[in-house]
Amino acid sequence: MADEILIKPDLQFVKRIMAAGGQDAKKCYQCDTCSVVCNPTPEENPFPRKEMLKAQWGLKDVVKSPDIWLCHQCSDCTVYCPRGAKPGEVMGVLRQMCIEHYAIPPILARMVGDYRFLPLLIALPVVLLLLALKVTGRLAIPEGDIVFAKMFPWYVIDVIFVGAAAFAVFVLAQGVMRYWRDINAEPWKVKLKGSVMSNLVPTLTQIVKHEKFKLCETTFARSLNHLMVFFGFVFLGAVTAWAFVKEWVFHSPGPYFLLSPIKILAIIGTALLLYGIYQIIVARKANADKAGYGTYFDWQLIYAIAAVGVTGLGAWVFRLMGVKILAYPTYFLHLTSIFFLFFYAPYTKLAHLVYRTVAMLHARMSDRGF
Repeated sequence: MADEILIKPDLQFVKRIMAAGGQDAKKCYQCDTCSVVCNPTPEENPFPRKEMLKAQWGLKDVVKSPDIWLCHQCSDCTVYCPRGAKPGEVMGVLRQMCIEHYAIPPILARMVGDYRFLPLLIALPVVLLLLALKVTGRLAIPEGDIVFAKMFPWYVIDVIFVGAAAFAVFVLAQGVMRYWRDINAEPWKVKLKGSVMSNLVPTLTQIVKHEKFKLCETTFARSLNHLMVFFGFVFLGAVTAWAFVKEWVFHSPGPYFLLSPIKILAIIGTALLLYGIYQIIVARKANADKAGYGTYFDWQLIYAIAAVGVTGLGAWVFRLMGVKILAYPTYFLHLTSIFFLFFYAPYTKLAHLVYRTVAMLHARMSDRGF
C-alpha cells in the first residue's frame, strides 16, 4: 500500500495569490498546455503546470521552489492557455511571494508589495535627504554656478547611499542563503554535480547572454530590451565605482568635464537604461491583451528604473541649461529615486537578479538543462 500524503491547503495563501494579480489561477484545469509550449522549461519536472496546481490548492511551499525562478515570464503559456488562467502572471505572483517569504523584516516586504504603502515608502528617502540638507545647512538653493556638490557634498552622498546599499546587501544575502538551504532540502533535494564556483561562471555567462530569454516567442523582443537595461545598470555602476575610488582613494571628486571618459560612460549607460525601459513599457502594453498586463509588483520596478533615468537626465540637462530652479530639485528627486531603487531592492522585483541566478545555478548543478 502506498504511503499516505497529507495535504494541508491554505486558503489564505490562495486568496493572496488572487489579490496580488493571480486572480485567474482558479481557471486552470490542468491540461498541461502551458508546460508543452514553454521553451525554457526543463524536460524533467517541467513548469508551470505543477506550480499552477499547487497555487490552486494553497500549497504554500511552492514559493520555495527553484522552478518559479527558472520561468522568465515569456508569457507563451498565457497566450496558449485555453482557459485564460494566465500561468505567466501566477508565476510572477509566486516569485513576489518568494521574495516576501525570505526578506527581513517580512512586514517591510509586504509593504513594498502593496500599492497603498507607496507614499510612505517614498517619504522615507525624502525625509532622510531633507534631514541631511537641514543638518548641513543647505536647504536653500545654492548661489553661483550649478554644482550639485554644493547641495549634497560627496561625503554626505556616500554615507547615505553606502549605508543604504549595505542594508540591502545584508538583507538580500540573508534571504538568499535561506533560499539556497531550502532548495537543497526535501522535496527539491537532488544530487548536485560540481562545486558552486565551477558552475557559477557559466551560469552568469548564460544570464549575461540572455540565452533563456531568447527562447521566448510571444515576448521575444524583451530579451534585447532587458539587455539594454541590464548593461545600462552595469555602465552606471562602473561610473559610480569610478567616482567613489577617485573621491576616497585619489581625493579628487568631480565635477567632470563633458567629454571625460566617466561622463561618456554615464551618457551611454543612461541612454541604454532609458531606451531599454521605454521599450519594455511599450512592449508590455502592446502585449497586454494576450500576455497579461502585469501586476503592481512588475510595474513598480519598471517605473522606479524609469524615474532614476529620467531624473538623472533631467538634472544634467537643466544644469547645462543653467536653470538652477529646476536643476537642484530634479537632482533631489534623482537621489530619492536611486535610494528607493536600491534600499528596497531586497523586497522588489529587482531581487530577481539574485534569486533567479541562484535557481539557475541549482538547475545547472542538478543537470536540468540550464
